[in-house]
Formats: sequence, structure tokens, C-alpha cells
Amino acid sequence: MAKFRPLMMAPPLIFAGFVALAAVGMFRDDPEGLPSTMIGQPAPALPERPLADFPGVAENALTSGEVTLVNFWASWCPPCRAEHPKLLEMQAAGIAIVGVNFKDTESAATKYLRDDGNPFAGIGFDPQGRTAIDWGVTAPPETFIVDAEGTVLFRYAGPLVGSDYEQRFLPALEKALGRDNQ
Repeated sequence: MAKFRPLMMAPPLIFAGFVALAAVGMFRDDPEGLPSTMIGQPAPALPERPLADFPGVAENALTSGEVTLVNFWASWCPPCRAEHPKLLEMQAAGIAIVGVNFKDTESAATKYLRDDGNPFAGIGFDPQGRTAIDWGVTAPPETFIVDAEGTVLFRYAGPLVGSDYEQRFLPALEKALGRDNQ
């Protein structure tokens, strides 16, 4: 008869732990969303350094009394390019958008905005990605909705296109702007 060894229980216990973690993740309120510690918190600082010949971000940009979007983007990012027309539409509709160009080169970012249009009221340049870390950005594009007093209301990871944008981002934006029907 084989002798029982406590170490033999390690693999089933590790497996049970993984199953428990997966179950917790599956039964969250929004299993598709990435949680953000920024929601309900004052918005972190934005880069002081502007992008090349574009206007920088005003010191009071996020506490100016209006809802503002903060969009983290890069010229090398295909999803950022996919959402660009939507950002231009929102700008034309009067929505204030601040851009943070990160982990990019000034020449590539400048050329991109000159060729495709600039939807941003101000642009901070974050070549090392330090500001993106402060905001909890995982990958571009990411867009934050910030209220009139500078509090982060909503974080959207991914391009502002498609049904997820329509079903999650737009309702949050409408609510922040006070246009929701609730």
C-alpha cells in the first residue's frame, strides 16, 4: 500500500484555486470590463509638455466646469486610427477632448494629426508613458470621461467604435453630460 504524502495534495489544491478565481471573474458585475481604480477619484495630472506645434493641455483643463474626455493615443496604434473619425465627430459636436500622445515620437504624432485632423483642445506628450501609468492605462487607445470638477467618471479601454462603444461608452457620456433619460 502506498504511503500518503501531503505534497500529493498540492496539484488538486492549486487547480481548485484557479477554478475559484475564474468563477469570481465570471460572476463580476461587468466581466468584460477592466476595473479602474481611477473611477470616482480626482484625475491625475496630465503632461506639461505639449506635442510639438500643438497647444498643450491647460492647467485647468479638467476642472473647467465642463465634462472632458481624456484620450490616450499613439500614431502607431491601428485602433487609435480607427477611432479618430469618431473623435473628430465628438469635437465637432462641442465635446472637449484632451489628448495624451504616449510612447510615440513627436514627428510621427505630428504628421498623423496634420494629415488626419486634430480633435484635441490640447495635447500632452508622454514619450515614456509615465502619465499613462498614473492613469492606469494598459494599452492605447483608452478614453476617460472626467466631470466638470475633475473627477474620473468612466474608463473605456479600446477604440471608440462598434457596438461596445454604443452600448457602454455612449450611455456613460450621455449621463455625464446630463442628457440621459433616467
